Amino acid sequence: MKINPINKASSARLMNRYSAWKYVVLVATVVVLTLSAIPTWYGEKPAIKVTTSHGLGVSIPELQQYLNQRDIEVAEIQQVGTATTLVFENETQQTQARQALDSLLGKDDLITFSYVSVAPKWLGEWGFSPIKLGLDLRGGVQFLLNVDIDKAFEEQRNSLMDEVRDFLRQERLRGVQISPVTMEAFDVKTESDQVLGVATTFLMQNYPDWTVTRHSDYLAVRPTLESKNDFQAVTIKQNLKIMRERIEELGITEALVQRQGEHSIRIELPGVQDPSLAKNVIGATATLAFHEARNPSEANAYGDVVLSDNDGRDVILAKRPVLTGEHIINARAGVDKMGFSEVNISLDHAGGKIMSEFSAGHIGKPMATVYREYTTNAKGETERTERVISVATIQSQLGSQFRITGAGSMEDAQNLALLLRAGSLTAPITIVEERTIGASLGAENIQNGFAALALGLAMTLTFMALWYRRLGWVANVALLINMASLLGMIALLPGAVLTLPGIAGLVLTVGMAVDTNVLIFERIKDKLAEGRTFAQSIDLGFGSAFSTILDANITTMITAVVLYSIGNGPIQGFALTLGLGLLTSMFSGVFASRAIINLVWGRDARREVRV
Repeated sequence: MKINPINKASSARLMNRYSAWKYVVLVATVVVLTLSAIPTWYGEKPAIKVTTSHGLGVSIPELQQYLNQRDIEVAEIQQVGTATTLVFENETQQTQARQALDSLLGKDDLITFSYVSVAPKWLGEWGFSPIKLGLDLRGGVQFLLNVDIDKAFEEQRNSLMDEVRDFLRQERLRGVQISPVTMEAFDVKTESDQVLGVATTFLMQNYPDWTVTRHSDYLAVRPTLESKNDFQAVTIKQNLKIMRERIEELGITEALVQRQGEHSIRIELPGVQDPSLAKNVIGATATLAFHEARNPSEANAYGDVVLSDNDGRDVILAKRPVLTGEHIINARAGVDKMGFSEVNISLDHAGGKIMSEFSAGHIGKPMATVYREYTTNAKGETERTERVISVATIQSQLGSQFRITGAGSMEDAQNLALLLRAGSLTAPITIVEERTIGASLGAENIQNGFAALALGLAMTLTFMALWYRRLGWVANVALLINMASLLGMIALLPGAVLTLPGIAGLVLTVGMAVDTNVLIFERIKDKLAEGRTFAQSIDLGFGSAFSTILDANITTMITAVVLYSIGNGPIQGFALTLGLGLLTSMFSGVFASRAIINLVWGRDARREVRV
């Protein structure tokens, strides 16, 4: 049997060669991520989007003339269907235009702040958009809100105390004193064993989340630890949802609303330079409740409350409301036949059913609309204030839609309608911190941040080219692929936001990406020093360095995940770019550079290459 000698060149080609499909995947990935990164290079301009139900009502030339008369320059106006987008050069013109358009458009027209890309339109048609910028780069306003969980617990406790009182009154049981003990607990005191037994049975059957401890002459009613934790989590979650809806009502599309700590919510409004409107809506806790109004002869000292109306007169109301603001799904401000402001309200199915049943049994009787809001006193304590804004006689059976009057001026009615549309908070909130970052400072941060990135990148490219000579340009190409891929991934990832610390993460990624190539090239040099061929050195160098690179990246990725999980805002921005940078560094430093070396030197193993 004859054995043919091994052809080293053939062996090298098999040793350092990717399959065709790997090159296709590599090229396709680089192309897609590069296209995704291009819009970020072009940047964005502030814009206002106006959406109407029947068209704008004025032509584009008339709209441009209207704004020019007020010294507001418009860079571009785009109109698609019932949506009109006005593009401006800076945020100041954007804010001025919003104020001018408020008096021109109707109450049902929707105005939203946004940013539009100035990249070629075909990139936008393909779904590519610029990276979303954080507050420190875009400029804007940040609020830190404190959710008053204790007040929410107090409301829950008071509601249950009222339920127990009503039940015992219906059962004609007297001699009972129900008194609060803490923000979340209360006692039911009586000398009657029968009353204690009936109350215990009622609470245990209807409120299993509360513990009832029976003593000789009273019941200690306390929420369970699990129910307290669930109530707190649900309260924060609902407040987050309502806050996001309120921000949407303001027309701010790039806001960030997230939980911070146990009882706080952080809101970032990039691009907002006039925080007064946002502050009024975000910090407001107003809602409505509808109560049965009573005549003095019908008053019940135990079940009624007395509130003042807008004129300072006392109104007697049933303590328990017929309906609260949680059932309101839509509210619009309008004007009645007499020219006074009104709010047209739409209820959900459950609310409509409750209102229908109540109004059917109370035709000819008055119903009061109570305006409720929470404020913070000088001691930092949350206080609830209530007033009657209207008392109307029920003329016929009401349904899911009706209107109320007495909200004040038209502006007051519009603000009330906005709050009702966005929902009433399940727990009162207070603004404990407000920070404003100017647009010019944000632009300066971008300029300085990317200047540092460009300087670091240029120095690294120069060092690699001089130190590793022919293989140095491979590392440089891989580094450029890495940066394009990283920017493209940030732009594609939903919810990803680039912050100033995130730019620091980009600069750090440059060093980590080069480290990958340095490890590989040094291993190749070691194998060449051992007397191996260049083809063998390439194969063994990549193989032996891969495990080291993988271990180092995994440990760093763990750090990035921890930072993103427990951090917030800028810290999350840094962790995001750090984590994505690790992935793109592996992709470019290992696979892309190996593909380039295979194409250039893998075909000819006998070529002598100095590294």
